[in-house]
Amino acid sequence: MTTWRQSLAVYADRRILVVLLLGFSSGLPLILTGSTLSLWLTEEGVSLATIGLFAMVGIPYSFKFLWAPLVDRAPLPLMTRLFGRRRGWALATQGALIAALLALGACDPAADPWRVAALALVVSFCSASQDIVIDAYRVEILEERQYGAGAAAVQFGYRTAMLVSGAGALLLASVMPWFWVYATMAALVGVGVLTILFSREPAAPASVVKPAPGLVAWAQDAFVGPFADMLKRHGWTVAAILAFVVLYKLGDAMAGVMANPFYVKIGFTKVDIAEISKLYGFVATIAGAAMGGILVARIGIARSLLVCGVLQAASNLMFAWQAHVGADRLWLTATISIENVSGGMGSAAFVAYISALCSLTYTGTQYSLLSSLAALGRTVLAAQGGYVVEAVGWIDFFLFSTVAALPGLALLLWMMRRFPPERAAAAAGN
Repeated sequence: MTTWRQSLAVYADRRILVVLLLGFSSGLPLILTGSTLSLWLTEEGVSLATIGLFAMVGIPYSFKFLWAPLVDRAPLPLMTRLFGRRRGWALATQGALIAALLALGACDPAADPWRVAALALVVSFCSASQDIVIDAYRVEILEERQYGAGAAAVQFGYRTAMLVSGAGALLLASVMPWFWVYATMAALVGVGVLTILFSREPAAPASVVKPAPGLVAWAQDAFVGPFADMLKRHGWTVAAILAFVVLYKLGDAMAGVMANPFYVKIGFTKVDIAEISKLYGFVATIAGAAMGGILVARIGIARSLLVCGVLQAASNLMFAWQAHVGADRLWLTATISIENVSGGMGSAAFVAYISALCSLTYTGTQYSLLSSLAALGRTVLAAQGGYVVEAVGWIDFFLFSTVAALPGLALLLWMMRRFPPERAAAAAGN
């Protein structure tokens, strides 16, 4: 069995640093088309109704699997020849993202908010496309034992970038025009560009190097092949795998969606929330992700999923106790410690799992599909949390969210007996 020292050493690999830096590049655009943009629009006097509609610009992140086959299999003129399949697409999407951010920053929201909306949608599309490439690149350059550490590195880079493009952008906006704020953020995408330029192209499978002849055959391989491949490798058990992907983080997501309203309703101040939930919570999440990466390297994906899943479910009970004791900062610190550490651990194990499920022939498409299904649990299903709170109150809501985690854990236990996640990873050829 791998020792703890060997498990910790997984973070010393240069490839983990590459993944971290690419995670930073991936995390920058999200807030720039979200809360940061909303604040800019508010300052410019755009109506609240219009600002609310800007939430729709995030649609590309949910549907990126629709064009992921093109990113997976279509060569880019010149770029593919010069840099390779993955690096060529990465540099192309990053270049487009930089241009889109500069164009967005040059807009006048007061004069033409719909032009801002159109460009924000372009930024989201370029960002989602970059995510397709970066996720595929990460899976392909890492060994399976490194998937947990890679997931932790992605979280660290991604969340750091969100702080930079959120709080950092707002601080910059207090001393310079918004164009220069967005220009600065565009320049920071250069972190990802330089990382790609100084990194190696992963070896492409033979089926990609020698694609099927003819446009129809190519399109069938690109768009149907990823799904046919999953069915071929997993058979009917693919239904259980996809259900598990949706359910595993459901209880954690349900509590997370209602966390901020909960803090306000029981009496915490904005300062309390900022200091404990946001700043300290960031550190706790990163620490949890790092621990999850070590755990995956130490005991494997399946048992890590089980341990982290149990911890995630149990952490929701801390919220129920918090609702009982009220606005106590000490208990909030304890709640955030347990919740964010266990959530970070669970995210690392879960990303390692869906990474291991992907065939190297269709990495971008299959990862995009699996991550989109995982988002379903965080959005559509967890979005019903507000109705549950209104019906039963805070304590029973968090007890309910704990119960909501049990189907995913029960399915995991059944899968571990019938077809262990490691066996599914081996079938993917990783």
